Amino acid sequence: MAIREELAKYFNRLHKMLAREKGLKGRLGNIRHLLTGNALTSLLGLVGFALTARALGPSEYGILALCFTYTAAIERLVNFQSWQPLIKFGAESKSAETLASLFKFGLLLDVSAAATGCVIAVALVWAFGPWLGISSEMSGLVTLFCAILPFRISGMPLAVLRLFGKFRTIAYGQVASSVFRAGLCAIGFAFGGTLQDFVLIWMAAQIFGSLSVLFLSLAELRRQGMLASMLKAPVRGISAHFPGLWTFAISTNLSLTLRSSANQLDTLLVGYLADPTAAGLYHIAKRIGRMTLQIGDHVQAVLYPDLARAWAASAIEAFHRAVTQMRVLLLGFGIFLVGAVSLTIDPLLRLAVGPGFEAAGPLVVVQSIAATMTLYGTITRSALLAMGREDRVLSSVLVATIAFHGTALALIPRIGPMGANLAHIVMAAIWLWMMAVAYRQT
Repeated sequence: MAIREELAKYFNRLHKMLAREKGLKGRLGNIRHLLTGNALTSLLGLVGFALTARALGPSEYGILALCFTYTAAIERLVNFQSWQPLIKFGAESKSAETLASLFKFGLLLDVSAAATGCVIAVALVWAFGPWLGISSEMSGLVTLFCAILPFRISGMPLAVLRLFGKFRTIAYGQVASSVFRAGLCAIGFAFGGTLQDFVLIWMAAQIFGSLSVLFLSLAELRRQGMLASMLKAPVRGISAHFPGLWTFAISTNLSLTLRSSANQLDTLLVGYLADPTAAGLYHIAKRIGRMTLQIGDHVQAVLYPDLARAWAASAIEAFHRAVTQMRVLLLGFGIFLVGAVSLTIDPLLRLAVGPGFEAAGPLVVVQSIAATMTLYGTITRSALLAMGREDRVLSSVLVATIAFHGTALALIPRIGPMGANLAHIVMAAIWLWMMAVAYRQT
C-alpha cells in the first residue's frame, strides 16, 4: 500500500512538471516519436542481423562484420558530420537567404567527404589491408562494400529535418529503411544466400537508407519554399555570414574522428589481435550492448537545436534546466537497461542468433555499462557545442581516445574481446569527467 502511494505521488509530481515545463513536454513528445521509430528500427535490425548470423555462422559473419566496421570507420574519419555546425549556426541565422547558403555549404561538404571517403577506403584496403586485419581473401569483398560510401550523404539532410522539427519523419523514415533491409535478409536466408549474397544485400539496404533521408530532406526544403533558393544560393564568403563556421566544423569533425577510432576501429582491433570469430562475437555484443546509444542520439537530435537557440538568445536558466532534466532521464534509463540486459541476455542470444554466439553474453553486459556512461555524456557534449566550447569537447575526446587505445592494445591480446569492452569503460569515464569540468567552468 505504501509503495502504491509513493508511486502515485511520483507520477503526480511528474505530471505537474510536464504541465509546467512546456519545453520539456515538447521535447519528450519529439523524443517519443524517435524512440518509437528507434524501437521498431532496432527490432527490425536485430531480425536482419539474426537472419544474417544464422545463415553465415560465426566465421563468415565475422568477415561481414569487418566489412561493416571498415566502411563505417572510414566514413566517420572523413565525414564532417555537417549537421552539427549547420544546426548551431542555422539557429542563429537571421534570414532565409543565409540559411539557404548554409544548407548548400553543408551539402557540398557532405558530397565531397563521401567521394573522398570512397577513394581513401579502397586505397587503404589494397595498400594496408593485412595491417587492418583484412586478409587478401577478404579484400575483394571489403573493396566491393566500399561502393556504399559515395551515397552516405546525411549531414545536411539531418540538419534540415531537425531544424524544422521533422522528428516524426526521421523516425519513420528509418523504420521504412529497416523494413527494406529485414525483407532482403529474409529473402537471402530463405534461399540459402552465401557470404557474397549477404554483402550485396547489406550494400543495397545501406544505400536505400542513405538516399531515403536525402529525398525526405529535399521534400521538406521544397515544402518550406527553400529548395530552389538553396540550389541557386552562393557559398562563397559563407564564413563572413557565420564567423567561426570553419573552426567549429573542423573541431567537431576532429573530435568525432577521434571517437570513431575507438568506436569503429575496435572490431578491427579485435579481429587483428585475436581472430575473425572473436571479431564476430564482439560485433554482436557491441550491436546489442550499445543499442542504448541510439536513444542518446535521438535525445541529442531533439535537444541540441533547442540548446543552440537558448544559448543564442542568452536564456541561460532555460538552457541549464533542459540539460539537467535530460541528464536525469537518460541516466535512469541507462541504469534500467543495464539491469535488464544482465537478466535477459543469455536466452536472448540463444533465441536470436543461436548457441554459437552464447559467449557474447558477458561482453554485452560490460558493453552496456560503457554505453550508459556514454549516454549520460551526450547531453554535456551537446551543451558544450551549443555554447561554442567545441575546443573542450575536442580535448576531452583526445585524452579519452588515447586512454582507450592504450588499454585495448594492452588487454585484447591477454583477455580477448573483453579487453576492448573494458577499454570503452576507461574511455567513457575520462570523457565524462573532463566534459563535466568544462561545463561547470563555463
